[in-house]
Amino acid sequence: MIEIEQSGALNTVQDLGRFNFRHIGVSVSGAMDPLALRAGNVLLGNEENAAAIEVQLFPFRLRFLQDSSIAVTGADCRATLDGAPLPPWWGCGVRAGQVLELRYPRSGARGYVCIAGGIDVPLVLGSRSTALRGGFGGMEGRPLQRGDRLALGPSRGPALPLSGIGIEPPDSALRDYFPRNRAGEIQLRAIPSGEYALFAADAARFWQQSWQISNQSNRTGYRLTGDPIFPSETVEMRSYGLIPGIVQVPPGGEPIIQLSDANTAGGYPKIAGIIEQDLWRLGQLLPGQSIQLIQSDAHEAIAIEHQVACWLDRLRLSCPPLRKALTV
Repeated sequence: MIEIEQSGALNTVQDLGRFNFRHIGVSVSGAMDPLALRAGNVLLGNEENAAAIEVQLFPFRLRFLQDSSIAVTGADCRATLDGAPLPPWWGCGVRAGQVLELRYPRSGARGYVCIAGGIDVPLVLGSRSTALRGGFGGMEGRPLQRGDRLALGPSRGPALPLSGIGIEPPDSALRDYFPRNRAGEIQLRAIPSGEYALFAADAARFWQQSWQISNQSNRTGYRLTGDPIFPSETVEMRSYGLIPGIVQVPPGGEPIIQLSDANTAGGYPKIAGIIEQDLWRLGQLLPGQSIQLIQSDAHEAIAIEHQVACWLDRLRLSCPPLRKALTV
């Protein structure tokens, strides 16, 4: 069990999300950086979908009420354990009574605290993720707060060493597959979507210019600011289903990228869809940062998914829980 000693209004329990219920208006939810969650769980020998704590408001502090193992992934949150600094993307054993603290990140936006066995909150519609807008899942459908006590599931593997073990972050290990432009802006690959042809006159600017993430951004979606783009004609559209990654263009001409808590339906024209394996990078960006969108296709998306799968496979083969399991 763990106890929350300090938290912010948007720190929640998340797993990989709640699927197959969008037709009844239930959003996916889940981690904004699913790759960080998966990697932390792999290091601990958890199921990749085990629930963890997503931290996006700092400082965040928790106390361990039992011996366990942890992995802190995602943003470089200057984590400390009993005041001793932990490297980013780090796993280690912990003792009952120790205190973990995450502070404002040096880089990135969201940190993940994965714990051996996962956070054991009730399954709601097949997921432990917190749906803040719906008020269900996670810890009573709300953000974590001081005094909350969270149970842990049974650990599936041996404890990590107290001395710790590190993971090479994906933006380093996979840097050849997750590009930046010359200005250092993250390049996100997107596939033209349903109403792309309506934006023919402005399509080049959509791909060529830099887009800044607006302050009007959250887990539901990131609004982009830049030189607006407009359809060549006004068309009446019916609402259609939405998934994370869809890029809609409202009447003002500044795109909105739907994210983890995306609406399940909408009616703005959709110009593109961010490929799924690039969404974790978006989840680590803050308002004010800039991105460039790069036109892609399904073949490239599949190739990137393969590279990510290979990186996770290498991690599985190098982490202590799996090594022990393979030798038993």
